Amino acid sequence: QAQLVESGGGLVQAGGSLSLSCAASGSTFSGYGMGWFRQAPGKERELVAAISWSGGNTYYADSVKGRFTISRDNTKNTLYLQLNNLKFDDTAVYYCASASSPHMATMGSRYTFWGQGTQVTVFS
Repeated sequence: QAQLVESGGGLVQAGGSLSLSCAASGSTFSGYGMGWFRQAPGKERELVAAISWSGGNTYYADSVKGRFTISRDNTKNTLYLQLNNLKFDDTAVYYCASASSPHMATMGSRYTFWGQGTQVTVFS
């Protein structure tokens, strides 16, 4: 059964760090680009970072550039997001998703499979 399971969220003080993981099973990871999205209360879901199947191409939203790092380990079927220098506005549910091709995808419509999400809460 295909699954994407996020972990690593939690409560962190502003300026702190978290490491998110997304464990994939089934045909949701191998050969596909992956992405991390987030959705804050009352806001639309937004793409935070994306990575190609090879890991050679990455994308970051301007709001997280220089603070977040996306990576993947294809031998472990796992996607990662390192969150550094967290800000209050980073508070959201973070979702991993797999795209419909091996390429890095920056449009939400390109993502076809989603995890259940993990909550990140930043307090000042």
